[in-house]
Amino acid sequence: MTTASSVHWTHLLRAHAQQHRAAALGLTLGLLAVTGLLIQSLIQIAGGNAPPGLMLAMMGGLAGFATTALGAVPALVLRGLPQRVEDTLLGSVAGMMLAASAFSLLLPGLDAGERILGSAPLGAAAVVIGMALGVLLMLGLDQFTPHEHDKTGPCGPGHDACGRIWLFVFAIALHNLPEGMAIGVAFSQADMAVGLPLTTAIALQDIPEGLAVALAIRGAGYSPLLAVLVAAASGLLEPIGALLGVGLSSGMAAAYPIGLGLAAGAMLFVVSHEVIPETHRNGHQTSATVGLMLGFALMMVLDTTLG
Repeated sequence: MTTASSVHWTHLLRAHAQQHRAAALGLTLGLLAVTGLLIQSLIQIAGGNAPPGLMLAMMGGLAGFATTALGAVPALVLRGLPQRVEDTLLGSVAGMMLAASAFSLLLPGLDAGERILGSAPLGAAAVVIGMALGVLLMLGLDQFTPHEHDKTGPCGPGHDACGRIWLFVFAIALHNLPEGMAIGVAFSQADMAVGLPLTTAIALQDIPEGLAVALAIRGAGYSPLLAVLVAAASGLLEPIGALLGVGLSSGMAAAYPIGLGLAAGAMLFVVSHEVIPETHRNGHQTSATVGLMLGFALMMVLDTTLG
């Protein structure tokens, strides 16, 4: 039975790759780059050089998990939110993710790249390479992971063979994994000026995100308790992503600016590809845009205050 199932999934993935060659190539390149960065980092750890920010990264990832769970709790008594309110909250999530990408990932990445490589153009090139890898990785994962969004329905190879609850779980994972990676990369050098503002922003935006996810699962017909538990459990992807992120950027010197760019590219992809379109599907573009601006401004203030 297991062999037949494996053959079935292999056939689905091969057929999907043939139909989406660009996404398959991008996913392959992204995974190879991530694997290479992790291997060289593990070699250093095996040599006794553990990343200085490992504990900080794990604490940051756990903070994201905790606030995701906290945000999901009201779904025990709430059946839903007015659509305008939900779109405004998700708009604020998008704004905070955009600002975090700019102020806590890209700008520190450019500074670190110039310092490490001794040249502003080379430093910028390292960050851009990282951004490209992040986008390729997320584009490939989005194409090849069966998942379902509240408004657009199921997508990805083999989605018809997965239970609906698992499709929601996979969709949540695509959001939370790059956030956790960003936390890990930001803390990889134990730099509180980079890691603390970013982690604070991600933890804050995880509250409305956790609520939105729990309400979507409940709206799909599942019990309030199950919806809250699944939404809360999705936050576990953040400490896992943080561990991955700190490993990505703790090996060779150039891995740090590349890792910052990769995390920024992944987050920007999620904002542009998923979050903003989701907030504009229901005719509440103005409310969502106001939420985005408020979220961006809040993150900018946090970065200035905590950075």
